[in-house]
Amino acid sequence: MPFYLKESDIVPQVAGLQSVLIVPCGFCPAASLAVRKKKPYIELFRKFWRTEAYETFIQALKRRLEEKGIKTAVFDIKLPHHYVACMWTYGRRRELAKRAAEFEGVVVLGCEATVEIVRDAIKSTDCRVIEGMEAEGIMNVVPKMSFPFNITLEVQGITSVIKKESKKYHERINKPSKIALTVGHV
Repeated sequence: MPFYLKESDIVPQVAGLQSVLIVPCGFCPAASLAVRKKKPYIELFRKFWRTEAYETFIQALKRRLEEKGIKTAVFDIKLPHHYVACMWTYGRRRELAKRAAEFEGVVVLGCEATVEIVRDAIKSTDCRVIEGMEAEGIMNVVPKMSFPFNITLEVQGITSVIKKESKKYHERINKPSKIALTVGHV
């Protein structure tokens, strides 16, 4: 089930920056915008795996930033395994770090897990990480298919998510475990 995300006002956060890299996840934000705009999530023969409502949003964000004099680029989704950012490979994360080093800031379009993955991937750079979206809950959706292989998402409900933050929690999840290291190097 995808997170139900809404756009954040990033204008105050990008103030003073001259360049930003937009880093989109292709799953939750795309599903959220398709649902909000009442548009298809997938139009296979028209847009392949890209969601038109999300692509339009990304281009509008890019235009708004450029109108403010900020150089922008998009860390594009090219292959299927790039689609869900919270499951990026180490190679994709290294590629992001290399690309992000060319920018002062990174605008992340995705859930909090994606933000943390990006933050971790680019920690060797001086980039400011900016959350471009925030979670309102988790969507319970039913995919509906129509001709010619268009998929829309019918929302059955949204479950709110309570964000628990504590120092102990972050220490526990950020401490490498033997299992994580073993899995990470396989």
